Amino acid sequence: MKPLGAGLASLGTGFGLIWTAVTVSGLGDGMRFIALPLLAAEVTDDPRQVAAVTLAEQLPWLLVGLIAGALADRLDRRRVLWTVDFARSLVAGALAASIASGRPSVPLLAAAGFLLCCGQTLYTGAWSAVVPAIVAEPEARIRANAALQSGALVTATLLAPPLGALLFAIAPALPIGVDAVSFAVAAALVFVLRGDFSARIPDAPGGPGAVRGLRRDVAEGVGWLRRHPVLRRLCLVAGATNLVTTGMIAVLVLYARDVLGLDGLGYGLLIAAFSVGGVSGAAVAPRLVRRLGTRRVLLSAVIGSAVTAAGAGAAPAALVAGCCVAGYGAMSLIWEITAVTLRQQLVPAELLGRVSMSYQLVSNGAGALGAAMGGVLAQLAGLRAPFLAGAAVLAFAALATARAREPTALRQPRTTDAAPSSPAER
Repeated sequence: MKPLGAGLASLGTGFGLIWTAVTVSGLGDGMRFIALPLLAAEVTDDPRQVAAVTLAEQLPWLLVGLIAGALADRLDRRRVLWTVDFARSLVAGALAASIASGRPSVPLLAAAGFLLCCGQTLYTGAWSAVVPAIVAEPEARIRANAALQSGALVTATLLAPPLGALLFAIAPALPIGVDAVSFAVAAALVFVLRGDFSARIPDAPGGPGAVRGLRRDVAEGVGWLRRHPVLRRLCLVAGATNLVTTGMIAVLVLYARDVLGLDGLGYGLLIAAFSVGGVSGAAVAPRLVRRLGTRRVLLSAVIGSAVTAAGAGAAPAALVAGCCVAGYGAMSLIWEITAVTLRQQLVPAELLGRVSMSYQLVSNGAGALGAAMGGVLAQLAGLRAPFLAGAAVLAFAALATARAREPTALRQPRTTDAAPSSPAER
């Protein structure tokens, strides 16, 4: 296996800047991921209110996701990335100052999470086409996606959780302050990136007709995804997966404390276990796809997610739960890397922002529902219930995937102006 530095160098200087920006930002994101639930759990013991913070972070995908995709296909995507990260550094800095000055409230945490995720939605729309723009060879993109996912995981869920928990014990505002700095550094790295990241849509409307044209762009992306048999099914399975994952995350801090008997540091280590598994999954994903094919890898990842979710929910001790969480992390990253690479391969560059955000609307909309359902289900049936119910949902998703007729079908939708019918037309 090549050293990481050699692998990044083979993908180019531009990719190295993007990888560094994502990795640095992941450190801050991971600390905030730990700090917000810990802050919410200090304010209230009600799992519905704790889950409300996670729900607030999911709502922007429903409210502005499609618009973010349309804007990404009109604007310079590099400029969108650094501008959004700069704005998020200001929001995180303001939240850190507010926490330092007094006792936080659930509405404050939810509002900050909502604003930061609004930025994340805009960022993701622009981000969707960055890897294809920087890494020209399709064969190299799965390595690029694996490097990005593993780099972010190492910092966000391996290094950041214990470090974030330690900083939280010193002062609750510190992890959020680090997040603000990481956003600023990531913005600076993307700012110096060179290259053309504009989609260059022909006859992009402007002036008085811009709103009407924006609606047309949104409809074009939604329609392309709806007509594509492979991506449509992939999108539905991604929605089921995200519903389960977010439902479990929404109550994980209470599950760790009240069922497994872990303190804040133990909760951070439990999150870190996800990263250990995720990095392993990212490392083997390209090799698995080469040997087994895309469809078999995706199906195996969903089945593995169902098994490990059930194991985490039924775990008799923290060590067993940690192993299952690590396994769930491996399955999640194998699925994510394979699915993202397939989407980049199938969708034309000028539609990638809109189609990706239409996809994310379903996936993250299901995540918002999962956060709400996880809190309610934990309140009614206990803190193990979201994990066990999630395993059943994933088992059903695996069954639906297994019954799909197209093997590794990379077919395009039927010929329309918005959806080319053959790879040559792309």
